Amino acid sequence: MPTDLQSVPFNRSGIPPTPHLPSDIHRKVLRHYRNFDNKVNRKKLKNSFFSKTTRNGPLLSEALRNISEAMTTRKTPKGQKSNFFSSARKSGERRQRTPRNTLQSAPGDGWLYGDHAVLAALTNPNRKIKRLLITKSKETQLSAEDLKAVSSTPNLEYVSTDELNDMLPEGAIHQGIALKATPLPDYSLEDIPNLFEGKTHQAIAVLDQVTDPHNVGAITRSAAAFGIGAIVLPDRRSPSITGVLARSASGAIESVPLIRVNNLARALDKLAEMGFWRIGMDGRADQELETAITGANRIALVLGSEGKGLRRLTEEKCDLLGKLPISSKIESLNVSNAAAIAFYEIAKTAAKG
Repeated sequence: MPTDLQSVPFNRSGIPPTPHLPSDIHRKVLRHYRNFDNKVNRKKLKNSFFSKTTRNGPLLSEALRNISEAMTTRKTPKGQKSNFFSSARKSGERRQRTPRNTLQSAPGDGWLYGDHAVLAALTNPNRKIKRLLITKSKETQLSAEDLKAVSSTPNLEYVSTDELNDMLPEGAIHQGIALKATPLPDYSLEDIPNLFEGKTHQAIAVLDQVTDPHNVGAITRSAAAFGIGAIVLPDRRSPSITGVLARSASGAIESVPLIRVNNLARALDKLAEMGFWRIGMDGRADQELETAITGANRIALVLGSEGKGLRRLTEEKCDLLGKLPISSKIESLNVSNAAAIAFYEIAKTAAKG
């Protein structure tokens, strides 16, 4: 039986058959290969071990590949990080992760979660429910009306809390219920007259550089509370309707249309043509918002991001600027808080007629 590694013949399988490869030689191959885990060193391994064996040269790459496959099945010693054969993947190629269970798809992909977001979506006729997931314990907490809406959904699935956690983004506060539904209808500026059909007082919000989904969600919630008919926001750099936004909106995304536009400045021009007074919120304004909105039946309230405020071109497109009467001790409010107060002022003025 041969004992010199140079004289070991390789068969077509790439791994020497047992009679031709004693266990100590096999271990030696694996031990040396383990110490040469990159392309350069594998080439050194090839030259040092096999370069003199010309008749087996064509089988060498297959042999090394099979040894690599054998090595990848070995358990990494405790406390060590395995980096063997890290170059086996193509450059730039990412390792594919296997889902943790059969329920798992892309975590957070198109899911709404939380009581208000889910229950509002269930009652929206414009939504088609693809999947509704709920835990048994959550089902016992629902009111009779909500239980009826849940139980009548065709694609209802009972899951454990752990399974629900796996489906949703890390840290999602789902309250034991989540659903995946078809997207809401797309709205455009041309739909605004239909949204306000038969209403004398019309108000919409325009968001400039408001990128935080929590803020957009909270603004949408306040808009629903105070009768703001729609929210206009730029398509670029504005958050999409995710579980985070929907939960922050507490179900309001089902009743307040989000209108996305390619160019906010041109959208403001279009709103002016439709008869809207474009009133920008700015802490440096000469007049308070209550004064600025007096006598206006159609209002497009323009809100900028906290800190940056309105962009120059956006401000130039506004007909008037207004501010909230806040204490000089505070420079500004969070945009969602400012929006809620401004929406209340608009609703109060509209109620006075």
